[in-house]
Amino acid sequence: MKALNTVLAVLGGAVAGLAIGTLFAPQSGADTRDDIRKFVRKHCPFIKDESEIDKIVDRIKAQLKGK
Repeated sequence: MKALNTVLAVLGGAVAGLAIGTLFAPQSGADTRDDIRKFVRKHCPFIKDESEIDKIVDRIKAQLKGK
């Protein structure tokens, strides 16, 4: 069980790092949000509803603006 937690922590860190790296990339906000949507569609197939993807993108954006 400890190994599973470690793997999940590493994967979570990788996803968070990718999201932050994408958000700070030198491109427009619209392009960045499109990249996040593509990533979520590819890596989270259980999220089918576009509005749920938009909520995730908005949450990430709000969290980074607050810092």
